[in-house]
Amino acid sequence: MHTRLYLLKIELLDIEPVIWRRFVVPADITLDRLHDVIQIVMGWKDSHLHEFSIGKKRYTENPESKEEGLEEGKYRLVDLCKKKGRTMSYWYDFGDDWQHTITLEDSNYFDPGLDFPMVCLEGEGACPPEDVGGVPGYYEFCEVMSDPDHKEHESFSEWYASPPCYHKVYYREKCDMDAINHDLFAYQRWSRTR
Repeated sequence: MHTRLYLLKIELLDIEPVIWRRFVVPADITLDRLHDVIQIVMGWKDSHLHEFSIGKKRYTENPESKEEGLEEGKYRLVDLCKKKGRTMSYWYDFGDDWQHTITLEDSNYFDPGLDFPMVCLEGEGACPPEDVGGVPGYYEFCEVMSDPDHKEHESFSEWYASPPCYHKVYYREKCDMDAINHDLFAYQRWSRTR
């Protein structure tokens, strides 16, 4: 593999214990594709708007004006973020207000055993469910789901089992690396240049 790779770490802010992932992407990835990768590694469902902030500039999917930001698909990560330790912000779901910090940990990552240019290496914690109500709603959800005797447990469980979640049990500590990397592999095959 001759592609220059970046090692990134993303952290979801304002949640304890911290929910984070360490992952590898091609340095020349466009921000719209980086958004796709973040959705996969974090476990979001891409159901809401998002925005990157790098320095004083904002990048988004389809800005209607320069005041709303720059079109993310026109910018490559390597042109905006070059030095180890550089951070940027990623904001997902403006209603629930999920704020993330992304740190460039290595701007010339190399692993001879790496077969694909996008892979999640490690992480901790399960992603909050979509539309849970932001940080306060997430803490309430975790409290209710961890107590089968809670008066709201059944209704929260039914909500969590319906679309877009489709799960019956929420494992707050779980970070399913196999599932993440399976989805990243499928994404790479689907989005590759032909």
